[in-house]
Amino acid sequence: MMEQEKSQAKQLKEKLFMNRKNGMTKVGAEEITKADEFCVGYAEFLNKAKTEREAVKYAIQTAQANGFSEFDRTKSYQAGDKVYVNNRNQAIMLAVIGRNGTKNGVRLGIAHIDSPRLDLKPNPLYESHSLAMMKTHYYGGIKKYQWPTVPLALHGVVALKDGSVMDVTVGEEDNEPCFVVTDLLPHLAVEQMSQVMTKAFTGEHLNVLVGSRPFNTDEESENVKLNILNILFEKYGMTEEDFLSADLTMVPAFRSRDVGFDRSMIGSYGHDDRVCAYPALMAAVDTETPESTVITVLTDREEIGSDGNTGMKSTYMADFIADLAKADGMELRHVMAKSTCLSADVNAAFDPTYASAFELNNACCINNGAVITKYTGSGGKYSTSDASAEYMAKIRRLLDSHHVLWQTGELGKVDGGGGGTIAKFVANLNADVVDLGVPVLSMHAPFEVVSKLDVYETYRALYAFYSEE
Repeated sequence: MMEQEKSQAKQLKEKLFMNRKNGMTKVGAEEITKADEFCVGYAEFLNKAKTEREAVKYAIQTAQANGFSEFDRTKSYQAGDKVYVNNRNQAIMLAVIGRNGTKNGVRLGIAHIDSPRLDLKPNPLYESHSLAMMKTHYYGGIKKYQWPTVPLALHGVVALKDGSVMDVTVGEEDNEPCFVVTDLLPHLAVEQMSQVMTKAFTGEHLNVLVGSRPFNTDEESENVKLNILNILFEKYGMTEEDFLSADLTMVPAFRSRDVGFDRSMIGSYGHDDRVCAYPALMAAVDTETPESTVITVLTDREEIGSDGNTGMKSTYMADFIADLAKADGMELRHVMAKSTCLSADVNAAFDPTYASAFELNNACCINNGAVITKYTGSGGKYSTSDASAEYMAKIRRLLDSHHVLWQTGELGKVDGGGGGTIAKFVANLNADVVDLGVPVLSMHAPFEVVSKLDVYETYRALYAFYSEE
């Protein structure tokens, strides 16, 4: 009798409880192998696309190799046609025209391709006590103490007055120099270590060491700075004034690496949010002829509020959809009212070392699949989009019908801090939207960690969303 009651209780639990077991126990060996194989391409993307410009370049090359052509609003497109729009080399949209075009709305998958970093100031180079340094202005939310003593590489472009634009990448190859923000030795850091983190490391401490050798033996001031400028002039034809028309940034110089004895995870700079951008890109590439037109948007400026003409507060996405709608005899507002979106962005994975920052019932975990985040924001749900119950049910149905491994999560405890995504900007256009992405350990650090299985399941979720009839 007792065994029968236990059996009934077990059956009822299986029916009513959420399954919180490790995702690795829910998938077979074949699925794990596919995840590992998918992440080979993702690791390559991470190494080649450390800035938004590089991510756009990679996306264009991938798109063109898979049948996409540049969008021309004067042309007529048919179901299955694939087009892309390059927005200033810092954001890109890829569309696959559906059988019903935009008449029943469009399906949007949106991820951002910018990450926290150290941008060079407009006038960065100076010399102090025979050391050449560059001033930086950090970009996005960082813990400043994490950036000193990390090997850095210089990435970006320099636009010269003659109209030419020079690509700059220094520090990625083994035979190239790297750069570094120095730190104080512990022997002399008694005062520093007694301060709170925000005081011990400030933005003006993040100065990058770039040289120490003078141009020659002349008794001339700023001879080390002169030597650095001469090197830059010989290689790129730039002078000190050309820094004023440059987008240059310092990013971690190391490459992505497998993490763990079991190689189940990837450690890298820039997972947030390229870990969602790559699955979104590949889902677009693999989509053939969907029912409704699908659009993948890889956008910029999310880490600093999505302002600017390449961020999601810009009208560039709406303008593109308006062009597609016009070709179908539709108006933008009617298309957007029927549109649905997966805002592909990351969430904070539960970290047992810092368990007190999370509310475990509502935390997402590594290896449990793509995470749906119903809302983000801070405090009392400020500055967020909160997905409706009906849309949540629709996405649950979709993922379950395609056997996608997924979970839900909040961004830590209610009053622990908070953050936002681009979902609210899509919602403001009157579309249904919810966040779906990859759980990340050490988010916004120079070296973040994700699960290979979670990356693959995020791709499967986006592909299912694009392909659903």
